[in-house]
Order: sequence, then C-alpha cells, then structure tokens
Amino acid sequence: MKPHGHRLSAIARALGTTVNGDGYDPVIEHLVIDSRKPLPEEGALFVALKGDRHDGHRYVPDLVDRGLQCALVSDGTSAVPLTLRVRDTLDALQRLAGWHRAHHQLPVVGITGSNGKTVVKEWLYQLMRADEHIVRSPGSWNSQVGVPLSVWEIRPEHTLGIFEAGISQPGEMARLQAVVRPTIGVFTNIGPAHEANFSSDLEKALEKARLFKDADALVYCADHGVIAEAIDQSRLDQRLTLRAWSRERSAWLHVVREETVPHGKRITCINESTEFTFEIPFADHASLENALHCVTLLLHLGMDTRRIAERMPLLQPVAMRLEVLEGRNGITLINDAYSNDLASLTVALEHLDVVGRGRPRAVVISDIVGSGEDRDALYQRMAALLRRAGADRVLTVGTELAARTDLFEGRATHYTDAQDLIRRCDPAELAGHAVLIKGARGFTLEQVVHRWQRQVHGTVLEIDLEAIRHNLNHYRAQLSGGTKVMAMVKAFGYGSGALELARLFAHEQVHYLGVAYADEGIELRQQGIQLPILVMNPEPVPFEVLDRYRLEAEVYDERSLLDAADHARLFPAMPPVHLKLDTGMHRLGFMPAELPRLLHLLREHPHLRVASVLSHLAASEDPAHDAFTRQQIAQFTAMADAIDATLGYRPFRHMANSAAVRRFPEARFDLVRLGIGLHGIGSDSAETAQLLPTASLRTPIAQLRQVPVGDSVSYGRRWVAQRPSIIATVPLGYADGLSRRLGNGVGRLWVHGSAAPIVGSVCMDMCMLDVTDIPCQIGDMAYLFNTEHPVTEVARDLGTIPYEVLTGIAQRVKRVHLQG
Repeated sequence: MKPHGHRLSAIARALGTTVNGDGYDPVIEHLVIDSRKPLPEEGALFVALKGDRHDGHRYVPDLVDRGLQCALVSDGTSAVPLTLRVRDTLDALQRLAGWHRAHHQLPVVGITGSNGKTVVKEWLYQLMRADEHIVRSPGSWNSQVGVPLSVWEIRPEHTLGIFEAGISQPGEMARLQAVVRPTIGVFTNIGPAHEANFSSDLEKALEKARLFKDADALVYCADHGVIAEAIDQSRLDQRLTLRAWSRERSAWLHVVREETVPHGKRITCINESTEFTFEIPFADHASLENALHCVTLLLHLGMDTRRIAERMPLLQPVAMRLEVLEGRNGITLINDAYSNDLASLTVALEHLDVVGRGRPRAVVISDIVGSGEDRDALYQRMAALLRRAGADRVLTVGTELAARTDLFEGRATHYTDAQDLIRRCDPAELAGHAVLIKGARGFTLEQVVHRWQRQVHGTVLEIDLEAIRHNLNHYRAQLSGGTKVMAMVKAFGYGSGALELARLFAHEQVHYLGVAYADEGIELRQQGIQLPILVMNPEPVPFEVLDRYRLEAEVYDERSLLDAADHARLFPAMPPVHLKLDTGMHRLGFMPAELPRLLHLLREHPHLRVASVLSHLAASEDPAHDAFTRQQIAQFTAMADAIDATLGYRPFRHMANSAAVRRFPEARFDLVRLGIGLHGIGSDSAETAQLLPTASLRTPIAQLRQVPVGDSVSYGRRWVAQRPSIIATVPLGYADGLSRRLGNGVGRLWVHGSAAPIVGSVCMDMCMLDVTDIPCQIGDMAYLFNTEHPVTEVARDLGTIPYEVLTGIAQRVKRVHLQG
C-alpha cells in the first residue's frame, strides 16, 4: 500500500511557505484540529484554527508537552519544533486538502442540497461498498472545516469518494468546490435552511450549484423547479451530462408508479425505455426522494437494474442525533426541542416510528418559525406528516397551530406556550406513550422535557447510539453474508440501558438478543421488543413463564433438558431450546464426557426442538492462549457434528464473542455474539482504535471551597491539604457506581480536559476533586470517562476490566441516549 501522507516540505511548497525548524522532514498523515483528542503517535500536523469563540494557538504549548512536532499556524508561536506559518489557517487547510485531492484521480461524488445529504451519502456507501473501496465524509462533515478534513482521508487504495458539502451564506461553495472537485454531482433539494442569508431560493440554489462547475455529470430531481432554473442559469446543461429523475414528466429516469407494500414502498421506473421495479424499506417522502437520487446515480455508473433491485431493500436507516430519555409514567421521551421545520420533522418522526413501534405515540410540536412558505400550506403539510406517522395524540404549542384546529381531526390539544402545557397537561395522560418533543428554540420546549423526564439526578451517563451502530457495523463488515448477529443486552445493556439498545438492535435488524436472566427478557417483551431472545444463565424459572413471553432457554445439563422436554410434550409450540456445550470454560454446559448421555436424551425426546448449539470461549482475546482456543473450537465442532447426526437436522452454531470475530474467523460459524465490542472495547488496541467509545459519565460541580494547608477532606481524614487548595464537590458517589478504590488520589475526573484528582474517601452520594490548578465554576461538568478519556482508563486505575465499570453504574444515574 502506498503511503498516505506527504512530506512536510512538500506541504510547505504547496502552501507557498517554508518550514521553520530543525531540518527534519516528517511524513504528515494526520491533520489535527481538536487539541482535546489524543495525538497520533507520529505524522500529525496540528492546524491552529481561529473562530469566534476559540483560537487553536492557545493550545499549542500543551500539545507540545504531549509530543506535538508539527503545526500550521498564523500567529508567531515558536514552541513547536516544526512550523508552517500562513496568513489564514482555514484557507491553508482548504488549499492543502485541494492539493491532496489533485494527487488522486478517482471518481468523486459531491453532494449538496438543503436536506438529505448525509442520508444519500450513507446510502450510496451501503449500496456500493461491495464493489468499491469508498472514502466518504464522516457523519455530517460538510462544513468549511469538515470538508477538507474529509477529503484529506483519500488514500491511493480508494476507488470512489463520496463527500457532502453544505453552505450557509454566499461565497462559501467556491471554496469547497476547489477542495472536493467532484466528477459527479448530486443536488438533493432546496429547503428553508439558511434562508435568512439569501435573497431567494434561487440565489441559494445558484450558490450550491457552484459545486458542480467542473463535474462531468449531475444527478437531480427535475420536479424541483428552482434547481432546474439554477442549472439553466449556471449553464451547467451546456457543460456536463444531466441525469434527471422525475415523477411528473419524462426524464432520464421516469418514476411511473409508487405502491405501498408491507415494509415500505415499491417503485416502478423507466430508464432509457427499460422498465424496472425495486423496493425500499421506507415509506416517507424524504426517503423516497433520497432513494431515487441513489438509483439514478447507480444507473449512471452502470449498475444493472437487477443488482439495484437486490440492494435497495437492504438499505438501513441513517441515525439522527436526538436524545432519548426515560420519562415518568412509562413514557419514552425523544428530545428534539431545538429546531422545527418540515424536513427535520420528517426525520424525527421516522425515529418516533423506531422508538414507538408497538406503542401509542404522541407528538408535542410548536409553530414553525422563519419559513417563507404560505402558512396554511405549511401546516397542512405538517398535519399530513403527523397523520402518516400514526401520532395518536398531538399537543401543539403556539398561536398559529391553535388557529388551525381542523387540520388535526380532533386529535390535537392546543397550548399557548411551554408553561401552559406544563400546567394543564398531566404526563400521566400519556402513560406508556413514545413522545416526540419537537419545537423551534424560541418555544423552550426543553422545559417540558425537564419536567416529564423520570430522573433529574445531575449525574448523567450519556450513550451514543450512533457509535454503537458504528461498532455493530464494524463487526458486520467482517462477517460473510450468511453469518448472523446476536447482540448481548444483559446486565442492563452493559450499564447502557437494555431497552434502548434493544430498540436500536431491532431497528438494525440483528437476529437475536441475549440476556442473562428471564426477568431481563420479560421486561423487554413487556416494552414491545419482538426479536428472538435467548436467556443464557440458570435460574429456577418455570418453562411456562419462558413460553408465555416467547423466551428461548439455554439448556446446559440433564435437569434443564428434561424440564424443557416435559414442557414441550404438553405445549409443542413452545420456543425452541439452545444446547450449551462446555468445551473448556467449565461454567455451564454438557462436558465432552457427557455427550453420549446428551445424545441419548435427544433421541428419547425427538419432540424437543433445538434451535442452536453453542459454547463459550474462555480466552479468545489473549494470544497466549490461542492454542487452547483452537482446541475449544475443534472440540465444539466435533460435539456439534454428533448432535446434528442424532437430531437428523442441523441447528445453527455459535461460539464467537466480540474478540473472536476478528481473531478466530473459524469460530464465527452461523452466528456471533457481540457484547463489549459494541461498546467500543476491541480485542486489542489496534481494533479498539477502529471502534468508537460509546459512553460518557458526567457530573456537575455543585460547590467550590477553599481549603487551607493542613485541613482534611472527607471521611477518615485520609487526605490533608499540603497547599492552599480549591476543592470541588460533585454528586457522584459509590451509590452511583464510583468505586471507593478511586479515592485519595488513585482516580480522577476530567474538568475542561484537565485531570482533577479525587481527594479523600469517596462518599455514598458525592466525591471531592482537587481543582486548584483548573479554572472552573459551579455548574461546570466533570467527566469520569468520555470520548477523550475512555472507560478503559478507569478500569486500568481500578485494576479491573471495562465490563465491571460499565455494569457498575447504578440505575439511579440518568441515562441519555444520543442519536446521530
């Protein structure tokens, strides 16, 4: 593989500057803009960006202390061994990325528009990743900074680039065009975003169209009149190949029919006289539009209609960054209380569909502010969206919605403002509902979220569901097409909340959920989770209870097998069982010496249906025990073969945990069981670097006090101030899951990126931090772990494993789940 980076001297020449330093000429592979994140071990160039509220130059000395060798600066800092000095570091970053782009002659898709950029990008990736080595924008990195950082990731091995570009004011797109230089363009749509900075939608469309000035082809919807006008005025039709799709008129791709099917939409199109049909697992208008952009591009690239029809039904939803909170009275709150327009409402309602599957749904929604659309037409479209979303109740806030009661067909209750809603609506009326709270910022609907959420403890465990989704896809990418996934949600979902994880995994279409005890499975069933659930640990639960909740039991000895067989004789429709084999873990399961007896019992009870045969690896993550692991795999295979021969059919097999997915491909069999890997902990540091941290635990500073020399802090007087000290008290104690072993300087929390040692003994509900050298104030957040300082660091301080830290976080700590 060719090196990804460039010599620092070459970068300096490209930027029209020189290297200030000692003559060393490193290869630069990484561009760094966030000083809070760990530095790469080598090959990093820190770009000291300036903004309205930040200046990267301030953090250069700290970075040098951490090993930084190279920086791109505009101020006269001399602390860095090697510096490139330019007039404007943002401009230099963009020119550097454009220069890097020019080194790679791969086809690049550039996507712009008001909405749908990220979805189209991610769907194109899903649709083409089997054929192409794709580099694409991470998340929604479509800004003046995000685009060059994305383009910098192009490597020689990539065969296709997909980048999104967003603008908020005139003059910005020309700078991004010089970075991306797309060969193919996708123009999604024009909506109300950033309309205050443009005189008209046409002006905005003309600005966005600048992205395609040197492209070879452009995909767009001809039904968007303003986009068609922008293409005409920009004379793009004279310079590139237009690939338009349309519902309303003849086009290169003509949509002739759309039909609702049980799991989405069936779409019939004509492309150059050829009619074909495909289905997508979505039914909303935005998804249809995004899907048609994708299909048009795939056709332009030469993909045949058969493959398109095979792949479109497999599209997966693209996550949004919404908060999911546990509310009072069994309510699940979806907090999107900071924006309101029809495009984002469509996205939020899709998430309501995920969270509210099988439950009543309610929407709290405010007037829309700042849209230039005719108000009656605007709210008619809103009402139609809410109807399609199956909202059982609508609670509107604002005078404009109150004046349009007839649109909601008797399902709506109107309130003047957030306080009126809080006073007059008892959340008990919405017991058991999934409730989307969606409002423009001025309506302060976050007050409603605060009043209706169940836990208001200031300490919060924040779980990034998008990161969990990323980690799931990391493992899925290593599996062959037929290998299924079981997601483990035992122990309260590894401390992250079993129900929300189960909903995520259901949405991601994993095949099984794994729990430790029947109670965990019963709770998931009561909350509407329909996926198959395997109960893996022993407890005296009657099979009639497991049967009632459609829970599948692990059978691990003669007693449990006979109990299952007795129940199956009376109730032949009971869920199948799973046979656990002990191949060396020596915890549960039939030993190799017990195999003859097991086979005899299976022959005696042919009515007992066996879904799977499984075993548990003892040390799959440890290279020192690889020979033992391979011995386990061989033993399992031999025992499972004998079971197959006895049964006369082949139950599916599973043995691999997260670590074994990468380290022992031969152990993947028919299904893999993913646990800690989903939470960002890989089998080694190399794999962990490919995963995303999923959780952060934060707590607010409740009090600051000055402690003189000689005074002690906390119980037992185990810590005494050796200097005048500033001590912060935070509401995080051992009842919340903070181990007392972290007291007296063993552990730390992080305040504004600096380590604040825990001083004195950890109390039940609080602990104290030494913040003498950290500027802070009451209300500032202290983090036990987060993205920059992952849970593995806490586990290391405790001399334990991350499992113990995560599962030890008490349920009284509020969980906030983030989407997108």
